[in-house]
Amino acid sequence: MFRTRACSAVPVSVRVGAAGLAAVLVLGGCSGSGNPEAEAAQGSSSASPRGSASSEETATPTATPAPTAVYKPATAAGPAENVPLPVMPELAKQESKEGLEAFAEYWYSLINYGYETGDPEPLRAISGPDCSVCKHFYSSLESGYDDQDWMAGSVVTVRDVHSDFILTPSGSYQVLIQIMQDDLEYYGPGIDYGPSDGTPSPIVQLIEASYKNNCWSAVLVENI
Repeated sequence: MFRTRACSAVPVSVRVGAAGLAAVLVLGGCSGSGNPEAEAAQGSSSASPRGSASSEETATPTATPAPTAVYKPATAAGPAENVPLPVMPELAKQESKEGLEAFAEYWYSLINYGYETGDPEPLRAISGPDCSVCKHFYSSLESGYDDQDWMAGSVVTVRDVHSDFILTPSGSYQVLIQIMQDDLEYYGPGIDYGPSDGTPSPIVQLIEASYKNNCWSAVLVENI
């Protein structure tokens, strides 16, 4: 089970750096040409020879790239900034052994996203309402991001994933995941609350997932 800290009743405070996207409007230049007859009427003092046409070169405008927000991990000095939201791979949307295994890896990537941002909603969207481990995770984020506090460390590393892809009597499929987790660090403005132990040795967790409406949902998560 993921390490957690006692839950606080204060709503979660999420601090995620926002990347501003600059919209660039490119305007094309216009060009013109001289009139040979008008030049002839001006006499020999004209800079352009008779019968020739002058034109202005069109400058090709160059779009300025939008600034890219730089990801910064959490430290004792402040929370993580500009944390990218993991994107579900197409494979994780398939009802297959490979799809379930890909979904499990994606599920843990959202665990890490939650630890870095305090935002449980992406994980909640792909987890069942009765998942007790999920509820503990939500509580740990609420506690860790209480008021102006934040979390660091906590990274869950997936070492191995395996599913026999056998339908259970409840209509779900099971997948085993071997994971490790870094120590959980808790900070506030000018405060170091001290760490909670992670899981330096590999442990195995089981996810029981159901497939409905073309997507997976983690119904049950538990230690083996």
